Amino acid sequence: MMLPTNLARVAMVGLAVLLARSAFAGEVPVTFGTHGGDTWSFHKKVDVTVPARQCDHVVISSVLSTVRLPAHGGHVHTRLALQPGDNEIEAECYSHGSVRGEARQTWHVRLRNTPTASIHIFRRGSRLILDADGSTPAPVRAAAITRYQWRADDANPAALAGLPASGPRIALGASAPDGDYKITLEASDAAGRSDQSTILLRSRNQMLRGVDPDHGHAAWVDGAVVYGIIPQLFGPQGLADVTAHLDQLADLGVNTIWLSPIMESPAGDFGYAVTDYFQLRRSLGSEQQLHDLIRAAHARNMHVMLDFVPNHLSDRSAYFTDTLEHGPYSPYFDFFARDHSGRAEHYFDWANLENLNYANAEVQRLVIEACAHWVREFDVDGFRVDAAWGPRRRAAAFWPRWRAELKRIKPDLLLLAEASARDRYYGRHGFDAAYDWTDKLGEWAWRDAFEHEASTARRLRDAIEASQSGALVFRFLENNDTGRRFISRYGVDRTRVAAAMLLTLPGIPSLYTGQEVGAAYEPYKDARPIGWDDDDQLRAWYKRLIALRGTYTALRSADIRLLDAAVDNNVLAYVRPSATASDRILVILNYGAQPALVGLGKEFLETMRRKGIVDLLTGGEVNVGESGIEIAPLSVLVLKPN
Repeated sequence: MMLPTNLARVAMVGLAVLLARSAFAGEVPVTFGTHGGDTWSFHKKVDVTVPARQCDHVVISSVLSTVRLPAHGGHVHTRLALQPGDNEIEAECYSHGSVRGEARQTWHVRLRNTPTASIHIFRRGSRLILDADGSTPAPVRAAAITRYQWRADDANPAALAGLPASGPRIALGASAPDGDYKITLEASDAAGRSDQSTILLRSRNQMLRGVDPDHGHAAWVDGAVVYGIIPQLFGPQGLADVTAHLDQLADLGVNTIWLSPIMESPAGDFGYAVTDYFQLRRSLGSEQQLHDLIRAAHARNMHVMLDFVPNHLSDRSAYFTDTLEHGPYSPYFDFFARDHSGRAEHYFDWANLENLNYANAEVQRLVIEACAHWVREFDVDGFRVDAAWGPRRRAAAFWPRWRAELKRIKPDLLLLAEASARDRYYGRHGFDAAYDWTDKLGEWAWRDAFEHEASTARRLRDAIEASQSGALVFRFLENNDTGRRFISRYGVDRTRVAAAMLLTLPGIPSLYTGQEVGAAYEPYKDARPIGWDDDDQLRAWYKRLIALRGTYTALRSADIRLLDAAVDNNVLAYVRPSATASDRILVILNYGAQPALVGLGKEFLETMRRKGIVDLLTGGEVNVGESGIEIAPLSVLVLKPN
């Protein structure tokens, strides 16, 4: 595989000078510890070796700094300040005042050199104060920040008095119509460099407050219905075919799409073997087509999430292939996790997926900058983070740092961990939501329930209770890792009941490519576009359920009360509470092959009989008998008092 252009150029220069010698007679060989290349830091550790006792001292210099070091022992090292772009490093061996040998290498710094805009929020009396004094100058050739500009987002629920504004500190009235508000600060320095940061404010009961960037999330997340997309299954044009399908998804009621990995990866790979975090996979379309897709989604009030893979890189990535060629002399050798013998560690037994070393500060910065790139350049709305548990095991403090930078740029992102929501770490350390897994890595919480047909309701109840850890749970019937589709495994009738459960439970419900039409395929095996024939007439069912979730606040809340009602008959029942009794919703799911009588307690039954109840799925009234409510086999009731 060819190296990216800048990396190839830098590597060739570095390899050439690694073996370079001075042109005059009696030269002393000078070598660097590694060749040059990409770096994700403005300070680089440089190692230089010269023959012992051949040099009095070594001078190492870059455009920003020069260091003179004694050459005792023949080995010296230092840290040099670098600037963005290419930096030529020169090492010279001096003996008795004369240069006896020299070598050069080039490092390419791939970081932005701008101020960092930062906003602190506090209350003073009846005013909300936004303070930018914590903003910091650019890291290289720092200049004073001379200009602060504040503006409100065009999509805010209402105008906020006092905006736009300028200056390092502004005051806003603490009262505003209810809703989420975004305010952006642009901080510019005397050299004309600038950076932006955005904060999220929320008004409830007309009172405006800041949303905690470390643990809070945007209001849209609570109403998200996510649809996972494999672009190549939508048609041969990939992203363009997804764009053409947006109206159908919007009509279904989907308001968030999650694109399977779209970064560069080897031909034929699903996308999790990333070779370059900053490049779009050419087989899916152009960058312009991605821009078009995201703009078209936003125009339909839909959010766009990317599948990001921070745990590992492909063994064909430029960084890893460089380590194969140069071993420890590669500047990227320490980018990859290694065992005691120095061998790179794989992701499980996938030998083509090389785990990243999160003890390396440059790796951490690489991953942060990669995510920030897609936010800044393409305005994405969030990330589904593949194997989020991997970096956590190697550097538990990384995810909060990652979150802080991304939420500083765009505070209403949805950050979803592919990790168990039962583990409280993820909801407290970097993520807004996590997967509906058991405590066992990668194990779907509902798998055993559906594998044991006679006890489905009881097992589902146990799983739902176990998922109530306080974290926002990402729920699904199928995704990229569930193999054969749910309908292929369990049939259309159980699919309809399970879909109703999915869309009436707390958390974030997710559908996956073709689920609404019962498409039958396996994500990692089938690469051909699917058909959209709805033979089982599932689409209308999903559309109705999604519409109910959007209409009734109780179905989007975090509250649930599971009922002891005919579980032994394979019936699962729960109440979605509300502030007023008339708005609460009762869901009854019969997973059994026989009708069931669901007893709900005398007080509950009398209240429903007195007021009457309606099935929101059909619009018809439901009879409440002396002993309870009858439900047909493999059927659903979503009930609300009249």
